[in-house]
Amino acid sequence: MTTPSAAFLIDPSELEEMLGSPTPPRVLDVRTPGEFETVHIGGAYNVPLDLLREHREDISRHLDQDVVLVCRSGQRAAQAEEALRGVGLPNVHVLDGGMAAWESRGLAVNKGRTRWDLERQVRLVAGSLVLSSVLASVVAPKVKWLAAGIGGGLTFAAVSDTCAMGMLLAKLPYNRGTSCDAQSIVAELSATATPR
Repeated sequence: MTTPSAAFLIDPSELEEMLGSPTPPRVLDVRTPGEFETVHIGGAYNVPLDLLREHREDISRHLDQDVVLVCRSGQRAAQAEEALRGVGLPNVHVLDGGMAAWESRGLAVNKGRTRWDLERQVRLVAGSLVLSSVLASVVAPKVKWLAAGIGGGLTFAAVSDTCAMGMLLAKLPYNRGTSCDAQSIVAELSATATPR
């Protein structure tokens, strides 16, 4: 299970204070563009986890101040922290509890079109596949093995703290944005203009 050291966790109230300072940290939101569009911290950059992992060296070259990583609950941000520390970036922190903790404290957010977060999408797809295969197994008994496979996959996802179904769903057009590519993200990070 990937969890950041307590030394690298930042409390939502602490981050809010840091964002109001003369030298605010760079906030990287590693959720999908669809999740980011729904709600995000003002000034955050959307750098989806899969793109961050693939282009971590190039992205890290444009991160000279403190960096705070954000996702829904903190798990994907912890994976992003591991990837950035792996390329030698020392100034990386994770928002403790993610957007869920930030929003539960009533802190300011930018809202857009509502979309389901990735975890909810996984529950819908996995549950639908299990239910369908159990019902279909009345007619074709071997279909029950699909339900067993999904159950095994969910068990493995919990134990390994990875989710293949989530990674696949993140690639769907519903979860992607028009500017969700490494070149535009790097350009945005290297620009001196105020982030969105």
